Amino acid sequence: MAILSEENALKIAFLTLGCKVNQYETDAMKEQFEKAGAVIKGFHEKADVYIVNTCSVTNVADKKSRQMLHRAKKKNSDAVVVAVGCYVQAAKEVLEKDGFVDLVVGNNKKKDIVSIVKQYLKDQKVQNTVIDISHTREFEEMGMTHVDGHTRAYIKVQDGCNQFCSYCIIPYARGRVRSRKLDDVVHEIQNLTQQGIKEFVLTGIHLSSYGIDQQNLNLLILIQEIARIKGVQRIRLGSLEPGIITEEFIQEVANIPQFCPHFHLSLQSACNATLRRMNRKYTIEEYKDKCRLIREYYDHPAITTDVIVGFPGETEEEFSITKKNLEELRLYEIHVFKYSKRKGTRAEQMPDQVPEQKKHDRSTQLLEMTGAQKREFEKELIGKAEEVLLEESVMIDDKMHFTGHTKNYVKIGVEGDNLKSNQIVCAEVLDFSDKDFLLAKRA
Repeated sequence: MAILSEENALKIAFLTLGCKVNQYETDAMKEQFEKAGAVIKGFHEKADVYIVNTCSVTNVADKKSRQMLHRAKKKNSDAVVVAVGCYVQAAKEVLEKDGFVDLVVGNNKKKDIVSIVKQYLKDQKVQNTVIDISHTREFEEMGMTHVDGHTRAYIKVQDGCNQFCSYCIIPYARGRVRSRKLDDVVHEIQNLTQQGIKEFVLTGIHLSSYGIDQQNLNLLILIQEIARIKGVQRIRLGSLEPGIITEEFIQEVANIPQFCPHFHLSLQSACNATLRRMNRKYTIEEYKDKCRLIREYYDHPAITTDVIVGFPGETEEEFSITKKNLEELRLYEIHVFKYSKRKGTRAEQMPDQVPEQKKHDRSTQLLEMTGAQKREFEKELIGKAEEVLLEESVMIDDKMHFTGHTKNYVKIGVEGDNLKSNQIVCAEVLDFSDKDFLLAKRA
């Protein structure tokens, strides 16, 4: 579907806010426009159409989405500014009244973005661009045929969430769990391996739920099928719920050579009382058991997590329990977030909201802890040989290095001859650097 003649090609700029799922969807929309003859521009450049793939995970994310939409219109007042995604689902009426926004497109309509924009350019009248996401069971298929400038590809395999955590708006913005067809995932990855992509990261809004809406399908089966594809050298997972970690799951993935022992296990709090208020469906004792199980099957797995500090009602005692349990868990990395109210969630109305200064103090304590634990984890790699997927070149002390990641997602800077991007090499880890990676030499 050509948008305009070649000499008058439409110039379109994109901006992605939020998660890896959003990034995947933006890349897919770019490809659709490129196939239609449009020219993709940087968001900082002048364009005919600006498309902002919005995020609505917090009130701050809402504000950022509005700011970027307004910034686009200021770059070119004649441009068409399009808001797509989660903030549209959460605040459709607000955006429709916003004078800086010309067009709103909700989730599960991004696959139609080219025809929607084309219709709008024709007569400024487009209907049915935002659906009731809570009632759809359709996975929005937006498969890509190429990935520009990347050594790894993010593959969206799942959408929606059925969990309804008390702080989260995402089930309302993304709808219920929908899984991508296995054949569609396999076909996309087969195409990308032919372009030389070696590593594939499976992503979703609630990845652990993959397959629950289909017969005889789950995340383990998906991983096993991907591992059979010629050319796949690494399989990495996005964020997981602790419940997915069973003896069978770990035993099976440990037998897959391409599987990366990097587990981002969602936690949010290490105190059971806080977890109950969050409506998280596990205890800290169960979480510890999952970590123990992973470490039984892998010598040095990277286990990372997210923790929210200052959730409503979190007392000093509850925070102390969280801190003590995190010290015992000794995770590779903890992503620390200060609780932020999200309009429309149960947590917004909860009593005993924690003051900002306390949130800041607690965040600082956990950041100091995770910094020390991360260094301890990485120290164990010094003197060992690790496989590194090379990504970018960098000069260190007048010597060329290539940075990349190990299978457990530790960043390494490798010195050696004849190195190039998208190459997997064996490297001996030497020491820490003053950069954000370890130093190594090609083994």
